[in-house]
Amino acid sequence: MSSLSRELVFLILQFLDEEKFKETVHKLEQESGFFFNMKYFEDQVQNGEWDEVERYLSGFTKVDDNRYSMKIFFEIRKQKYLEALDKQDRARAVEILVKDLKVFSSFNEELYKEITQLLTLENFRENEQLSKYGDTKSARHIMLLELKKLIEANPLFRDKLAFPALKASRLRTLINQSLNWQHQLCKNPRPNPDIKTLFIDHSCGSPTGGRAPTPSNGPLVAGLPKSGAFPPLGIHGPFQPAAPPTASALAGWMAGSNSAAPHVAVVAGPSALANPPNPATLLKRPRTPPNSMATVDYQSADSEHLLKRARPSSQPVEEVNYVVASLPQTSSLLEDIPKTVARTMNQGSCIMTMEFHPLQQTILLVGTNVGEISIWEVATRERLAQRTFKVWDISVCTLPMQAALVKDPAVLVNRVVWSPDGNLLGVAFSKHIVHIYSYLGGGDLRQHLEIDAHVGSVNDLAFSHPNKQLCIISCGDDKTIKVWDAMTGRKQYNFEGHEAPVYSVCPHHKENIQFIFSTAIDGKIKAWLYDTLGSRVDYDAPGHWCTTMAYSADGTRLFSCGTSKEGESYLVEWNESEGAIKRTYAGFRKRTPNVVQFDTTRNCLLAVGDDFAIKFWDMDNVNVLTTIEADGGLPASPRIRFNKEGSLLAVTTNDNGFRILANADGMRLLRAFETRAFDSVKGQHEPIAVAPKAPGPNNALLAVPTPTVPVVGDRMERSTPVVSLAAPVNNVDNGRVAESKPRGADDVNEKGKIWKLTEITDASQCQSVRLPDTLPASKVPKLIYTNSGVALLALASNAVHKLWKWQRSERNPTAKATAGTAPQLWQPQSGILMTNDISDTNPEEAVPCIALSKNDSYVMSASGGKISLFNMMTFKVMTTFMPPPPAATFLAFHPQDNNIIAIGMEDSTIQIYNVRVDEVKSKLKGHQKRITGLAFSNVLNVLVSSGADGQLCVWGTDGWDKRKSKFIQVPPGRASTPTGDTRVQFHNDQIRLLVIHETQLAIYDAAKLERVRHWVPWDSFPAGISNATYSCDSQLVFAGFFDGSVSVFDAESLRPRCRILASVHIPQGGNSAPVYPLVIAAHPSEPNQFALGLSDGGVQVMEPLESESKWGVGPPSENGPMPVVHSGQGAANQGSEQPARLQIATY
Repeated sequence: MSSLSRELVFLILQFLDEEKFKETVHKLEQESGFFFNMKYFEDQVQNGEWDEVERYLSGFTKVDDNRYSMKIFFEIRKQKYLEALDKQDRARAVEILVKDLKVFSSFNEELYKEITQLLTLENFRENEQLSKYGDTKSARHIMLLELKKLIEANPLFRDKLAFPALKASRLRTLINQSLNWQHQLCKNPRPNPDIKTLFIDHSCGSPTGGRAPTPSNGPLVAGLPKSGAFPPLGIHGPFQPAAPPTASALAGWMAGSNSAAPHVAVVAGPSALANPPNPATLLKRPRTPPNSMATVDYQSADSEHLLKRARPSSQPVEEVNYVVASLPQTSSLLEDIPKTVARTMNQGSCIMTMEFHPLQQTILLVGTNVGEISIWEVATRERLAQRTFKVWDISVCTLPMQAALVKDPAVLVNRVVWSPDGNLLGVAFSKHIVHIYSYLGGGDLRQHLEIDAHVGSVNDLAFSHPNKQLCIISCGDDKTIKVWDAMTGRKQYNFEGHEAPVYSVCPHHKENIQFIFSTAIDGKIKAWLYDTLGSRVDYDAPGHWCTTMAYSADGTRLFSCGTSKEGESYLVEWNESEGAIKRTYAGFRKRTPNVVQFDTTRNCLLAVGDDFAIKFWDMDNVNVLTTIEADGGLPASPRIRFNKEGSLLAVTTNDNGFRILANADGMRLLRAFETRAFDSVKGQHEPIAVAPKAPGPNNALLAVPTPTVPVVGDRMERSTPVVSLAAPVNNVDNGRVAESKPRGADDVNEKGKIWKLTEITDASQCQSVRLPDTLPASKVPKLIYTNSGVALLALASNAVHKLWKWQRSERNPTAKATAGTAPQLWQPQSGILMTNDISDTNPEEAVPCIALSKNDSYVMSASGGKISLFNMMTFKVMTTFMPPPPAATFLAFHPQDNNIIAIGMEDSTIQIYNVRVDEVKSKLKGHQKRITGLAFSNVLNVLVSSGADGQLCVWGTDGWDKRKSKFIQVPPGRASTPTGDTRVQFHNDQIRLLVIHETQLAIYDAAKLERVRHWVPWDSFPAGISNATYSCDSQLVFAGFFDGSVSVFDAESLRPRCRILASVHIPQGGNSAPVYPLVIAAHPSEPNQFALGLSDGGVQVMEPLESESKWGVGPPSENGPMPVVHSGQGAANQGSEQPARLQIATY
């Protein structure tokens, strides 16, 4: 088939897809064999549509085409066979064995025999090689990962996995151009032609039935051959050659720009076209050639209406309209708007920027004001990956950057962005640095490049393809725009010319010309080619302050949105050919406190976050189309972002979270994803490759072809083993697979089944590792994970800090903390220890305290002496302050400003201290004993404190006023006033508050300071509570007890799910004193992982088994309440012959 015929098939595929002829699209893909739709193939595999899977594959390859094809078909048929066995459908399994798998027996007879023997087993998992086989969804997912690798490696699929980049409705555009040419050739063109068919060429007849003479000076025929014939055709037959560009948007902008702009004009460069124009003049062209007929606009599949274009001719000429039936414009646009709140997620800190993945429509990248990025799968509400800011390589840090970090360690994310293929993502930080990660899917996020890009803040980031090379474009406070090689990080261009910090960049291309628009905070807009000749445009944006620019999805229309210093917001469309504002949209709030954010979608909609809502405009109408509040709770200027298809819209909320709004297509997308979502831990999203066993008589199930397979004519030799029966399953690392999954119906037992508390009595029933320690043992009262989740930091009672880091390995490719591998006790090359000031105090008797900055760069701690600030990379003391008395007993960083620290003191006061200016801003009094807990809430704007007096106090963070206070309620049989440490921790919603005391766990509504639920030890839990904490997703509570045991509770109901006996994690013998957890810490992104700091100086990391993936199952509500108190005995009376039975209570 000729090249043009192949391209025509692609145009038809695009047309069918736009018109929603889904079945026909995939039928044509299969029959033509030009484009393999991996997304459609994945959907069919996940849904188990095996007949359609093989039918679709048959258009591209056959079983015996080559070794890759044979592996593909074998894996599919093997999975189909195992699923039939799993359903106990023996007849179906036999049919698959005989009809589908028999073909492989000639290649590996032993493998086929072993597959056959599975029929004799009651459960095929009894076979050793298939013992790791999970449920159907997980097996399909793992197999699909293997299939994708095989397809990508198969030469028969080369150049068939990527759809060519086409502008929207390309076939319609070509038809429009044809109609215009036909109309221009009419001898007597009518001013308002009625084109009713495409089946024959258009021709306007004269009113008398003959053709009228051609006007000698008519603009419609100027430049055409004087004979009525068509212009000469190109070598490709009916496809007309493109006219050379003759005008430019930038040329127009320059004509209207400030004449005093000190920038060099563009020098004309070489071009393949006749009479080569200046490269700058190719940046934009008028929509129609001069002295020619105005263009027909065929109806767009996106907008469903005819868009009218400007006419270059001075004489009024009626436009040709191809008449088709269309839906009312407004109704169609309203249906396209995502307005249903489909998901609500909590990020945990204020979101600054968001970006959907360009290919995976439900993957959202988020950046926050504490230097943290997260990747969310919004369909399942799952956080796939999370990273906090830290310097990867100290050698890239310039002196100005180091000085900036020391002066103010707070770092926020200004911009996150995906590369066009979604394989890379960029992060622009407020301090000098750009981080580039490689993204391999799921939670697999790997460091790629670290660039010290700008002096000061990096304000914006974008990917571009100049000269077919992927580049990163950054701009910053140093008034420059820089272009970097995305593979090596080498700087390629440095654009200077702005006189104020550069706020945003917008790369684009027209024809073969690549260029960049940039905006600065003085309102100046400039445009740059990838050369050293300076900017081509110097123009003023409305509002003369912060402005961002963006093109419509098809790249034909340019918009900008911004806010003035006075709070006036502007959304405009630009006339690129003239460099002037074409349209100004109305409907903004009079005074906006922040810079408004906007986005475009589907070539027809504009959206802006303004006035605590989202406002939508039709691109062709200056008035607001509709306003959506998204169930309320939005900030004054919410940040918004569409996915590529425009079916989902992410919007930030006041409570440090975001919502996903969806239209009908978006709801179908989310539901479809849920039905096929892999219901397992995130670590299984990307199986870890392990070396396959050599084929042999005892392990035929693991026979895997290797790259050394003999191939003749790209076909597999018949004697070659085919593929492992269990290869995709066993590719999962046996060491550990972890990450959270959404809670669902499997969290409760079947109705009517008697519930029993899961009890772990042996180390083989969970994953556990005791961290290696070569330093003197001393009890561990303080323990925290780094925010990145790759290390554990302990503060021992002898005032020495210990840091354990996990190393990247085959069993732990992410280098995250895990119970599957042991970490290393880390020290800098200097060998120094982080040791707190102890002055004249005995650290063993002091109350230690510790707090870690959000970017893991600094740790602040004290052990009865001065508070020390350490550099986590060098272990050096950066400063000390607050000498005792009184000594500090608790530390907490302000969540929005790392320079502000709340310090609980031994004398019962709380001091609000500003590190930068070394000044106590406020001193809070309200407790009677030392402070034992502090917790901030961004949502409520409060600080909650707890003390050894058993009192809770709520302080407003605006003026540090005391709002409420209350003593915790003690269980019956206890002293009326509770004593001992009381600790507090906020739920992720920043409203519910976990209160921990020796006698109880309690949940409070912090807004009212009212207890809504509590749990107290009862006969099965006779010991007091030593410490407790929420899991990272706030779905569980991990609690340690004085008898050495650990229990896991459902956070919503405070019902126990699992109990781990002390013998599991505490070495037996050799300890005269009882050993128990002094502190318990939860991993920041692994919901089922926690670490224990023990009284014998040990640190233990614990996780459930891979096969379990979670800690037990909570009791169903049908089981009723837990045992109720019947006696006045307290839980501490552990020696009582009749231990007290206390209750879970809900008020």
